[in-house]
Amino acid sequence: MTRDRPAARPLLRFVVVTLAWLPVAFAVWYILAPVILLPAEFIVRGVAAAFMGDLVRGIEAQGGSMAFITTLRPGAVEAGGELTVDVNMLLYAFGLPLFVALALAAHQRPLWWTLVIGYVVLMPFIAWGVLADFLKNVAITAPPLVASQTGFGPQARVMIAFAYQFGSLILPAVVPAVVWVLTHRAFLDRLRTSQATPA
Repeated sequence: MTRDRPAARPLLRFVVVTLAWLPVAFAVWYILAPVILLPAEFIVRGVAAAFMGDLVRGIEAQGGSMAFITTLRPGAVEAGGELTVDVNMLLYAFGLPLFVALALAAHQRPLWWTLVIGYVVLMPFIAWGVLADFLKNVAITAPPLVASQTGFGPQARVMIAFAYQFGSLILPAVVPAVVWVLTHRAFLDRLRTSQATPA
């Protein structure tokens, strides 16, 4: 029984340290979200301006959320109305503190470079989730009077639904894990060796 303990210690220590860093990482992420998510916000604004000019009149950022001011009318009666769609960016950015906690627990040198790589890589995927959420709201879950104004056909709606499911259920959790694995191969090799080597 005692022979298994030394080999298990590196893995156990990594898990414990990761769990210890998670609350800290999430707290910093939540408090500084408006600043941390600025690159993703810029990507969203750029894509909206380049490809959604007929749908999006403007975008306002408030804390960790984005308000899309659309060209759509709330209904046929309210011809002068303005439809706004709010999207919570934090729903698609929780992978950031997860990646940070894993990186801090692994403590692989140079740590700052690993954090920069993860941060840069995750931004486009966060923007994906935000944009897909917006499109889902105006083209699928909106009332028929609103959805019909978007001009999206059945095939486009299927693609939007897929993009939303992919961006909300898969990318936020999978991408940080994949990036962490790719940037911590040396650490994983050492961990694997420590698990395979008998005491």
